Amino acid sequence: MKIPKELTNGFVIFLGIGAYFLIMNFLGFSDVTYLRLFNILFIVYGVNRTIMSNINEGKKDFLPGAISAFLTAFIGVVLSIGALWIYSHMLGGDAFVHTLAKTFLVGKNPPLSTYCVYLLFEGIGSCIIVTLILMFYHNNKYAID
Repeated sequence: MKIPKELTNGFVIFLGIGAYFLIMNFLGFSDVTYLRLFNILFIVYGVNRTIMSNINEGKKDFLPGAISAFLTAFIGVVLSIGALWIYSHMLGGDAFVHTLAKTFLVGKNPPLSTYCVYLLFEGIGSCIIVTLILMFYHNNKYAID
């Protein structure tokens, strides 16, 4: 059984984001908000891998390619948020999230579930933006009907 490229590349996104945040936490930079923005690079990398794989396989229809790319990013984001939820529970749940929320634009002291839902909506937005940017970047490689 062959694992779909969307799942494989979504897992690559998850591993990249997870390793990045663990390294930031280990080095003591987890409270620097601007460094958190670089996780978008892992989403760009995974989505670009999916798009290039589709092109190399001869799948050059724009809409199915965009859906495949979005699904890749969405899988990576959902896995990352799930891992954050588990990691937060291991480190104290809501008390741990309160330390994260001080440097994030979520509000005063959101519970863990609200924080994860907020990150899900933010992640979906970034999935859409990254997918559209990369699809339009590779637009000349897709068939136009």
